[in-house]
Amino acid sequence: MSLRIADLHAVEILDSRARPTLAVTLTTPDGTRIRAGVPSGASTGTREAVELRDGDPGRFAGQGVQQAVGHVNGEIAQALTGRDFATAADIDAALIELDGTDNKSRLGANAIIGVSLAAARAEAIANGKDLWRSLADLAGTQPRLPVTHFNVINGGAHAANNLDFQEFMLAPLGAPSLPEAVRAGAEVYAHLKKRLAAAGHATGLGDEGGFAPDIDRPEDVLQQLVEAITDAGYTAGREGIAIALDPAASEFCTDGRYRVAGEELTSDQLIDRFEEIIDRFPVWSIEDGLAEDDWDGWVRLTDRLGDRVQLMGDDIFVTNPAIITEAIDRKIGNSALIKVNQIGTVTETLEAMRICREAGYTQMVSHRSGETEDAFIADLVVSTGSGQIKSGAPARGERVAKYNRLLELAAAYPELPFGTGNR
Repeated sequence: MSLRIADLHAVEILDSRARPTLAVTLTTPDGTRIRAGVPSGASTGTREAVELRDGDPGRFAGQGVQQAVGHVNGEIAQALTGRDFATAADIDAALIELDGTDNKSRLGANAIIGVSLAAARAEAIANGKDLWRSLADLAGTQPRLPVTHFNVINGGAHAANNLDFQEFMLAPLGAPSLPEAVRAGAEVYAHLKKRLAAAGHATGLGDEGGFAPDIDRPEDVLQQLVEAITDAGYTAGREGIAIALDPAASEFCTDGRYRVAGEELTSDQLIDRFEEIIDRFPVWSIEDGLAEDDWDGWVRLTDRLGDRVQLMGDDIFVTNPAIITEAIDRKIGNSALIKVNQIGTVTETLEAMRICREAGYTQMVSHRSGETEDAFIADLVVSTGSGQIKSGAPARGERVAKYNRLLELAAAYPELPFGTGNR
């Protein structure tokens, strides 16, 4: 089999926050058109692959992506069109070489990942396989349906409220199947809305579809979640519905101090607070509990709580194989968040996940706050068997598209196992 690109074309579209992003269409010689939508983050690590934005203040407040679109339609298309590639990984390698920077800043990671996503789909079609099967063959992994993690309360960079912690997620660890996990998330989400409204809180939505009440203390949010879980007839805990946190601590850290609900905390004081939270509430996972540059604090956090909860790196790891390898060597965290646009190609994403698997680190595949209807990550999480995905609340079309794709796969392939596969 060989891959040949007959045409490559990008257009500027809107993401779910009304900010520009790209849609890339790859056309094969037989006329098959393959489309990929490019996600975009708001809470971003400083070492992520670089999105190319136009910087024109008179157009989309500088956030336009016409330069990235131009790179796909110009230099990238010229370099790739008409060539024979053995695999999509070869296309990714050509993109990396063409860009020539360590962080994809010349052509733009948003331009590169759009082509990479489309190429992975083209390879699956050329081999007559579903995308998830094709990716599983590339990764050498056993596919698995994941536990869905629903971000039902938004704060931080994802909402216009005073809540410093960014995400509060429902994790139906005790669900017997993926459809039941999705049902549990949707039912608790509905009961949470009623509870918040009854308490006089606004029930408007944040960027990822979760509610954005004006609550300051994370402990008060956690109490609301536990009560909503109970209201919906479920058990709060790992045998029922657990809770996952993404404080996104880099966003509220200044000069080595963390500011949470008006309090200023050291790394160790914030670790103490996490321990108190774990003692009081059914929290099973904490993502970005400390800032991306607080590596010494991360070592202490992992030593203190790593045998009790999943400690996941996002901003600190940025889906980068080299950074993840260094973190593993230093015993930082025990889990990694996986975002394809953080590193910029599907090949590098699969490599980051391989490194995690071999080190015994768990993984959660993730959307971004700026999303399209593209459901690539649903196939990615199933293919790699990582067992965990987050795609926001069970609301808003761009979030639900990922969950609905998983429901379709669960119905079509009942033989697929379900669960985190690791805890």
